[in-house]
Amino acid sequence: MPIVRNSFIQMSKLPNLKGRISYISSKARQENLYAVYETTDRKFWRELAKCNQEEFRESGTKGNCIEARELIIALPESFVDYEPDKLLKLFTEHFKQNYSVECISALHHNKRKTNYHIHLIFSERKLLDEPVEKIATRNMFYDENGKHVRTKKEILDEAGQLRSGCKIIPKGEVYERNLFTIKDSRFKSDSFLDEVKRSYTDLINIYVKDDKQKLKVFDRNGVYLPTKKIGKNNPKAEQIKTDNQYRTMWNQTVDRALISGVAERQILEVKQSEIGQKVKSSIQMSGRNPELLKSIIMTAIYALELLIGKMFKIASLKADKGKETVINIEHEQTPIKSVNPVVKDESEPVPEMPKKSILASKFHRLEGIYKNLVEQNNAIYEREQQLASVEKELDGAKGIFKAKQRKELQEQAEQLKTQITSMKQYLSSIVQGYGYKNVKEFLNEYRASKAE
Repeated sequence: MPIVRNSFIQMSKLPNLKGRISYISSKARQENLYAVYETTDRKFWRELAKCNQEEFRESGTKGNCIEARELIIALPESFVDYEPDKLLKLFTEHFKQNYSVECISALHHNKRKTNYHIHLIFSERKLLDEPVEKIATRNMFYDENGKHVRTKKEILDEAGQLRSGCKIIPKGEVYERNLFTIKDSRFKSDSFLDEVKRSYTDLINIYVKDDKQKLKVFDRNGVYLPTKKIGKNNPKAEQIKTDNQYRTMWNQTVDRALISGVAERQILEVKQSEIGQKVKSSIQMSGRNPELLKSIIMTAIYALELLIGKMFKIASLKADKGKETVINIEHEQTPIKSVNPVVKDESEPVPEMPKKSILASKFHRLEGIYKNLVEQNNAIYEREQQLASVEKELDGAKGIFKAKQRKELQEQAEQLKTQITSMKQYLSSIVQGYGYKNVKEFLNEYRASKAE
């Protein structure tokens, strides 16, 4: 079974629209540029940038002015067989038809030709049918920053002369001319990118020649956390790498929780309360802080590990009760009376064995994979219990005379931690080796097969 792949579509804000358009559409700056497609002329983008900058100055907002947004859409490598111009036009017009905004796009390969992708820049505003002009009812005064001020005195220097960069618009002249609508707020919503991903994944899957290579959309509302792709020359590469490590640790713990029998509903509750709500609160109070994110994810992992430990204790109690029941049955057994055997009539027709469904026929193979998962999970739990015991002993080994013992225990603890990390990585890779995206996907098919 092939490995199931998620589609990759990323969105970013553009503070320098002119520069970005030049970068993605220039043959001189792109080693592997196959096509450029535009739904309108370049004048539109110049006016759009100007409109956004003017509005941004007037608002007095700090930070960068967002002039447009960009999507990067990763394509399967098999798409190189399609005509580049037609392929790019299809993907660009698909977006324009869905959202009724202007776009400019380019089809690229990276330097090593391992990443075939589209850059699609889109406007958050639409062009008005007729420009809206505002006429000054009195003289209008603007300072060096283009900000409207109330009196002429505010734009004069000590000598009473107009300061450089300031301007006066006389009464009766146009002081504001709007060519565009306001920004469409839906492009800022969290649901927008998910919607785009689903739409483009469906479109990609129509043109994937091999059904086994069809893509899936990562479920952000599911139990797992998405990891981020690190682009070339990304200044935040190390930060993203560390962030991904903690997200992967959470995903590995989710795999263990599912195998241990923790309900998916409980995992989602932990994810929402310990990660979702706390990240949202943290951003509101302190902005985006990678260090705080690590701490939040680790706390959530501890919460899941608590549930995993509970499931192991429940399983242990059931096993002990089972042993007691077997012993009692052995003591209470009574002799079985002999019964005359039923003689089979050879003339009776032998009924045909029912044919197994495709799902049912998979059961024995899936059962083998499931046993491997359970055995690995049990082995991890045993190592964790050993580590807890060593760390407890280490806490008690204090004083000058126990320095040697402390060193030995510390080395033992580090070895166990390394083993546990490797074992957790292997656990999650077991199902991936059989083509499943994660443990949840495997368990869904295993349970369905078992029920069949």
